[in-house]
Amino acid sequence: MASELRVELLLGRRVQALNGRVIGRIEEIQTEGSDDACYVTEYLVGTFAYFERFAAWSMMRSPLKLFPQSKRGGGLRVRWDQLDLTDPNHPKLRCKVDELSLIDETP
Repeated sequence: MASELRVELLLGRRVQALNGRVIGRIEEIQTEGSDDACYVTEYLVGTFAYFERFAAWSMMRSPLKLFPQSKRGGGLRVRWDQLDLTDPNHPKLRCKVDELSLIDETP
C-alpha cells in the first residue's frame, strides 16, 4: 500500500466488514500533524460521523438516538491500522466490527 493517499477521495466511501457487509461510509478523517507530515489516526464511519464532521454532533445526538440504527451506535471509530486501503475505492476492515469503538465513546 502506498504511504501517501489523497484522503479526501475516501470521504463517502462505503466500508466493508470482514463478512462483506457494509458498516457505513467514511464521513470524517481524524489526523495529527507535525512540521513535515500529517498522519491519519482514525476514520469515523456512519450516521453520527456525518454530523460530527459538520460540528452538529451535540445538536443531533439526542434526535438520532430515536432511530433504530443509532441505537446500535450509529457511528464507529476505525483506527488507521484497522482499515485496509489496498484498494482505496473499496475500503475494508482488517478486524471484526465488535473490535471498533462507538463514536460516543472516548477513543
